[in-house]
Amino acid sequence: MIQDHVLFIDGEAIVIDKPAGLPVDRPRDGSISLENHLANLTFGFQRWPTAVHRLDRDTSGCLLLARNPKAHARFQQAFEAGSVTKRYIAVIDGVPDEEAGLIDLPLIKVSSAEAGWRMTGDPKGKSARTRWRVLASREGRAFVAFYPETGRTHQIRVHAAEGLGIPITGDPVYGAAHGRPLMLHAAQLTVPRPGKPDVHAEAPTPQRFKAMGFGGGAEPDNG
Repeated sequence: MIQDHVLFIDGEAIVIDKPAGLPVDRPRDGSISLENHLANLTFGFQRWPTAVHRLDRDTSGCLLLARNPKAHARFQQAFEAGSVTKRYIAVIDGVPDEEAGLIDLPLIKVSSAEAGWRMTGDPKGKSARTRWRVLASREGRAFVAFYPETGRTHQIRVHAAEGLGIPITGDPVYGAAHGRPLMLHAAQLTVPRPGKPDVHAEAPTPQRFKAMGFGGGAEPDNG
């Protein structure tokens, strides 16, 4: 039940722990998406909540929904202004030489008839910056916290693959899936609200991370 995934709720906002595999936008084939669950997230309101931002289909974790149009507009402005704090966790297919850093790699969308579309680093692209920090490593892989300062499509996935030179485990587009699920999770979201408490939520580490030996203990901090 999607109601069981609610991490935060008040009169303006709901944050859910979006399951991996659930697309936010309705797919072209008409298969199940977040839209099919919105009627179960009204909690006494007549209006359905609406997603303020996007997570990739196979990325799990914190997703902000607005409960009315005015709140939606304010939250979108917070995202556009860069005042929203986000923390993601990921497992990557290697161990970086450094313990932490900043990836500053503009991104642009490219497409071809054979491979479809994808994002890639390009000086002519839109500005994209991601801070990162290694939390742990084992068996040739690293458990990494990513703190995106911008919100470009596939930003963390491309910054891992092209910025660090090490793709996220299970990424079928920018790495090699190897039959594994995408090991990317939106672990924390904080949205400031002038004159009101922040919208703040933390999504627990998914079982797929624990199965690889990562994230079974204390949650990583804010860096």
